Amino acid sequence: MSSYISATRTLLRDCQEWGWCTRRFDPATALATPRSVRAMLGPKPRVIADDTWAKILWAGLNLEAGDLADAGIRAYPLELVRALTLTWLFAGQRSDEIMRLRVGCVRWQQSDGASPATPVCLLDIPVHKTGTAFTKPVDPLLGRSIEAWQAIRPVQPPMIDRKTGEATDLLFACRAIPVARTYINATIIPMLCRKAGVSQTDVRGRITSHRARATIASQLYNAKEPMTLFELQAWLGHRSPETTQHYAQITPNTLTKAYTEPWQHYDLGHGYCSYTFFEQCPHRMACARCDFYIPKPSSKAQLLEAKADVERRLAIIPLTDGERAAVEQDQQALGKLLDALSNTPTPAGPTPRQIAQQPSYSAWQPYST
Repeated sequence: MSSYISATRTLLRDCQEWGWCTRRFDPATALATPRSVRAMLGPKPRVIADDTWAKILWAGLNLEAGDLADAGIRAYPLELVRALTLTWLFAGQRSDEIMRLRVGCVRWQQSDGASPATPVCLLDIPVHKTGTAFTKPVDPLLGRSIEAWQAIRPVQPPMIDRKTGEATDLLFACRAIPVARTYINATIIPMLCRKAGVSQTDVRGRITSHRARATIASQLYNAKEPMTLFELQAWLGHRSPETTQHYAQITPNTLTKAYTEPWQHYDLGHGYCSYTFFEQCPHRMACARCDFYIPKPSSKAQLLEAKADVERRLAIIPLTDGERAAVEQDQQALGKLLDALSNTPTPAGPTPRQIAQQPSYSAWQPYST
């Protein structure tokens, strides 16, 4: 709806500017997009469902010559089709950028802290829709498949890059003819869906080459060790993080985990405190084992852990004279602090005296340095 209104607005504006019609109204005002329509506009990446994407991924990783025959693919070698398929499945790039990759676009680099047997695979992306050429890390499977195709790729004359106009050795070309930009949508995806036993359409529409970009971006954004929005922006090659938001979708599971689990734990030596405003808790130096307390499964290294945590706490948390004395292992000061806090409510509600009387707590064990 917004696009139709914008197109009509642009047409009438141009007609007035070119003198085709008399200026009777301002199109920008009279045909402004209604607020009700603008309220429905926003990022909504067309992510492929996890189960469907897993089956398509399996089909791409197990591609065989028989699959090409079933799909009627006779023009290209298996190595080319496999390299093109894995590039679509792992690179997270637009189809135009995939088809314009150059020979030698894969490089291997030893990463800091990585073993010599697992170097990082880097893929050189050419000038693209919104920016200049850049390099990104990709799965080693992709690098090996591209190298396998390069090893048997026939010598071909340089071809013209459609975007830059320069003569270059295009990676995905055969018999001096570049692979068509529509090849992924028209041939690769139907072949993979047929092999995986999934439909070429889902609730969000037809599975296209560009939807893999949103799917991979969302998976990286919701991974166990996720990319930040700015890291994902650099990996996708966007100029602005606002564009990246249209590709990365936070899953309900990730959102639920972030909402229900505490974002920070404070080490007490014998356990952890999950109270968000720990520095404001009056019991922070004499833990009352309230509902925010999380015991450690083992306390073997309790003294060493507590010592390091005490030094950190003395440096970053403003303490009263009584709290500082208690932390510095003054037993008499610790006793006075416990007595003073015995009737002070904890962040969970009950006082330490009430907690000590509960059957689940044999005794109120304070934080010991």
